[in-house]
Amino acid sequence: MDVLQLPRSDAPTRIAPLAKLPVFWALEGKRVIVAGGSDAAAWKAELLAACGAQVHVYADALSDTFEKLILRGADHPQAGFTHHPRVWNEASFAGAAIAIADCEEDSDAQAFFEAACMAGVPVNVIDKPAFCQFQFGSIVNRSPVIVSISTDGAAPILAQAIRRRIEAVLPQSLKSWAELAQSIRDKINKCLPPGPQRRLFWERFCDRAFGPAPDERTKAAVLMDAARVSAKSPSRGRVILVGAGSGDAELLTLKAIRALQAADVILFDDLVSTDVLELARREAKRMLVGKRGGRTSCRQEDINDMMVKLAKAGKCVVRLKSGDPTMLGCDFEGIARLEAERIPVDIVPGIASATQTHRHQGHLAIAARAAQAAQSDAATRHRGGHLGSEMMPDLALHQTKVRFMTGPWS
Repeated sequence: MDVLQLPRSDAPTRIAPLAKLPVFWALEGKRVIVAGGSDAAAWKAELLAACGAQVHVYADALSDTFEKLILRGADHPQAGFTHHPRVWNEASFAGAAIAIADCEEDSDAQAFFEAACMAGVPVNVIDKPAFCQFQFGSIVNRSPVIVSISTDGAAPILAQAIRRRIEAVLPQSLKSWAELAQSIRDKINKCLPPGPQRRLFWERFCDRAFGPAPDERTKAAVLMDAARVSAKSPSRGRVILVGAGSGDAELLTLKAIRALQAADVILFDDLVSTDVLELARREAKRMLVGKRGGRTSCRQEDINDMMVKLAKAGKCVVRLKSGDPTMLGCDFEGIARLEAERIPVDIVPGIASATQTHRHQGHLAIAARAAQAAQSDAATRHRGGHLGSEMMPDLALHQTKVRFMTGPWS
């Protein structure tokens, strides 16, 4: 990570450790092996056929579900089923892209696993992790948009729960939008050069993709939008002042997340959490510009100069601040400088104040009740003669006030 001052000790990693490498495998027209005639094997065979594979099934007998699947055939134009009514042998693996088996006994699973490895074929034995070189995840199918969820075998029920939530969020029409994107991609690449113009087009496209399903007029409208973007001269960049709130990534606004995903460069403070930075676009350049007492820090003038320079180079710059970016006067200086340079600037407030006030409402109520109790107790003691009148303040004129201030430190 590029920084302008000494990096903090908790600098975010680009990619956190992964239990498994998520890979999407092209199987159109390729030979795959399924050994076993159970319902579990049938599900794997159906999944492979949905990807366009030529599925060769080795089993003496098939379950009713498997027989019906083979009779029905595959929907994918390049897929097909071939039943070999016998057990597999070493020759079965010739030319195979993947080998899958459903084995009751570990000895059978081990034999299949070793034979596949000897043939150089990636292998998976259903429900036997010790004999698997790869795993299947829970799937959300909006093909060509595909989401796969894995818990590395730790909690399959959790993966299914995650899938259900994603299913509820992603509209079925996303499939049609992805197919449209696929059909126009080559035209867009010829029309718009890599860089801000092409990214602007696809950002607009994505805004549409979560709306109504495309119809016969949509493709023409989208291509017309690309022509309008192409006709414009490459514009200057822009600056977005984004509030990171209290540092809890789950409290970021949707607009803040979209800004982080669109950023070319992120200028962030020391108090911005690693979790918030992890939501940024992977390709974005991150630069630490926080100010801390007792050590070398960036001057506000230098930060302003940098925002202007990057924006004039056509970059989308996000100035990411803890709390609310409008709370400190130095941000108004930056806004004034950007406006003087005629650079577009947007502000995405943090929600720390609202959320923290809500979280601490109970504390505020306790403080208020304590103040009222203190006044009531003083008045009672005054009436009882425990305090002299010369020592008692005028309760009618002196009211307790509680001021509650929030920030990233709360």
